[in-house]
Amino acid sequence: MLVRFAVACAVVLLGLMGMMAHYFSVVSKVAENALIRAENLELQNRWREAEQKFAHINDELDRVKRLNANLRHITSLNDPDRKLSMPPSESGQAPVEFVGGGVATEPARAAGVGPVGKVGGEGKMIADGDSKGALEDGDLLKQLDELGKKVKAQEGEARALQSYFEDQQALLASAPSIWPVRGWVTSDFSVRLDPYTGERVMHEGIDVAGSVGTPVRAPADGTVVFNGLEGGYGHVLVIDHGYGLKTRYGHLSRIDVKLGDKVKRGQFIAAVGNSGRSTGPHLHYEVRVNGVADNPRKFILEE
Repeated sequence: MLVRFAVACAVVLLGLMGMMAHYFSVVSKVAENALIRAENLELQNRWREAEQKFAHINDELDRVKRLNANLRHITSLNDPDRKLSMPPSESGQAPVEFVGGGVATEPARAAGVGPVGKVGGEGKMIADGDSKGALEDGDLLKQLDELGKKVKAQEGEARALQSYFEDQQALLASAPSIWPVRGWVTSDFSVRLDPYTGERVMHEGIDVAGSVGTPVRAPADGTVVFNGLEGGYGHVLVIDHGYGLKTRYGHLSRIDVKLGDKVKRGQFIAAVGNSGRSTGPHLHYEVRVNGVADNPRKFILEE
């Protein structure tokens, strides 16, 4: 009898010990899982922060690349063997773009000024957010290494251009490097449908919509070489900046400078209007190199 009781107690004790062992095992796994979840959450937060930093660095890198490209375009003006860029092919519709500094107060495009040109851009290096959590430390280090190489390359180009421009101040002062007016770009330098004839034609400038009377400023130093009426462009102003560079301003409501006047970059020279063949108040702005129309965007250095 005593032996049976002892055996029963031993069985119960072993069962209790097994239950306790299982309990502590479960508790340990729960704690381990909680720790893993916390670590995963921290890693996700760190990755999101890294993505944001990558996006910012990519934006800055793109800005420097555009600046370098435009600076190189300007410096090539002094090259006798320079080949002028050809007009781009027709592109699709794009959102209206506000240019010239400041903050846009109304996102609506001016009616009837012309089709909107599409401005292309390079893709970003960082993948979309759908891949969050799937990337490992090796991917992050690889992207950091690639980004570092790109930044160093752009820094090298910028230093070379800075050194070059120290001896090219006159050329830089003559380059139309700022937007002549604040407003909405409604038609770019591209092939478009003529708003009057419906035919495909090359638009040899950029249209910037604005209210009548909006000030127009000189994008570079130069001399006024034309001031008067010119067919469908209405009141027109032409400035000679030297180095074969001229800028042309059409549909003006007022011209504030006279033939032969010397102007400085940023000086107010005219006002936006609706003169000539125009379907709404805007500035038609052209840049010509040795008489050939070139894309004004290639000369803009300000954002």
